[in-house]
Amino acid sequence: MRDDVHGFLAMLAAMDRRAMDEVSVEESRAAYALIGQVAEVDPHPLAVVRDLVCPGPAGDIPLRVYDTREHREPGPVVMFFHGGGFVIGDLETHNAFCTELAKGLDLPVIAVHYRLAPEAPFPAAPDDCEAASRWVAGSPSELGRQVTGLVTTGDSAGGNLTIVVTQALMDDPAGVPVRVQAPIYPIASPLEETESYKAFGDGFFLTARSMEFFDASYKPDEGDKRRYPILHEDHAQTPPTVLITASLDPLRDSGREYAAHLVQSGVDVVYLEARGSIHGFVNMRKALPSAQADVNALIGAIRLMLERHP
Repeated sequence: MRDDVHGFLAMLAAMDRRAMDEVSVEESRAAYALIGQVAEVDPHPLAVVRDLVCPGPAGDIPLRVYDTREHREPGPVVMFFHGGGFVIGDLETHNAFCTELAKGLDLPVIAVHYRLAPEAPFPAAPDDCEAASRWVAGSPSELGRQVTGLVTTGDSAGGNLTIVVTQALMDDPAGVPVRVQAPIYPIASPLEETESYKAFGDGFFLTARSMEFFDASYKPDEGDKRRYPILHEDHAQTPPTVLITASLDPLRDSGREYAAHLVQSGVDVVYLEARGSIHGFVNMRKALPSAQADVNALIGAIRLMLERHP
């Protein structure tokens, strides 16, 4: 365990925090936002940070556009899906990380605020993320960018949505293809019997109890590939993939299993693991300064894949 991770976990252990299933959904969302305000670095100033909406299956979907340039030539666009167990999280909780992606990749980033459970249970989240990605792939005039390909990415629940959207656009192509997918500590396969779930399900920030609360709210179909995208029939057609996990994360082995499955299917994969770190590190970089190097490695690997597969 890294020193900064140890200190952060010790601080959390000393706090009198109630579990998510002991408070209202609104309180859980506010608590998650507060952690981000305290634990995350400030966002980078960018030339473009703009909110807009796109049509979705149940009404308009809020989006946020990030770009280091006001004007740019045609090129790929990054689709970002935030984490939070499909229940918490929004455009604000991952704002700083999206500015990091836009600056590090020098690409436009489109963050998607999909519908959340329990108000909108499964499959509302994947439906919204797929709809937003198809809209962006069509280079709508509201976007002000000519899109030649997509890079899909997101953390935790958003890592699941990254893979799910990529698979949906493999099965039914959009206006442009997914060039690279980059799930961040994703839920890709069943967790409960994995070594990491058993070892790190309590005391390592993300808990088994929280995940049970998320599942009870999200109400996923356990046999649906949108719940566990490892169930997809054909992984050989998966785009080049960058996948990062944390070694002290209950979700670690799900990410490892999916990455190994892609390698065995002949997909070009870069697998990274943040050794000694925990779930959620990408947007807790003030509390966990060592996480910046992991984020830099992730961005570097995405750039590498885009260069290898122009």
